[in-house]
Amino acid sequence: MEKEKQEKEKKIKEDNPMNEVRLEKIVLNCGASGDKLEKSTKLLNLITKRKVKEVASNKRIPSLGVRPGLKTGCLVTIRGKEKFDLLKRLFGAVNNKIKKKQIKENHFSFGIKEYLEIPDMEYQRDIGIIGLDVTATFTRSGKRVKLKKIKSGKIPKKMGVSPEEITVFLKNKFGVEIE
Repeated sequence: MEKEKQEKEKKIKEDNPMNEVRLEKIVLNCGASGDKLEKSTKLLNLITKRKVKEVASNKRIPSLGVRPGLKTGCLVTIRGKEKFDLLKRLFGAVNNKIKKKQIKENHFSFGIKEYLEIPDMEYQRDIGIIGLDVTATFTRSGKRVKLKKIKSGKIPKKMGVSPEEITVFLKNKFGVEIE
């Protein structure tokens, strides 16, 4: 009786379009300061052809020479249809493999040690050799309820995207191997 209930719930979950897992955005970032920050900004602009945002520190860490207001990195967020093409290119840099521990609830992340590993990227003398981090965020329909200004509501835990669902999505859409 218990198994029949679980199978019925699973079938309903698969049929419901509100439970469809979607790729919301991709965030590319580089951490650097000073001269390296300019190079990182050029790199992200070269990869995405988008405006890059520089990120400033809020904390003071004297041992690292970090103070509030010091620019410590840059990032760019990709939404829309081009996120799939870009993510496919970035998976090429890691040979379409991701470790299981890199997948968490609602997102996964991986790093690229050198931008030269990305297919169709050539060495840029003014940039040098720099790496970057890639984070992809997943969501379901109905997230707007939490984000809207007037009458915003709470989203239950079951609305989150589990690591297993992300794994299935990556295998089906991109052919990624999970180690």
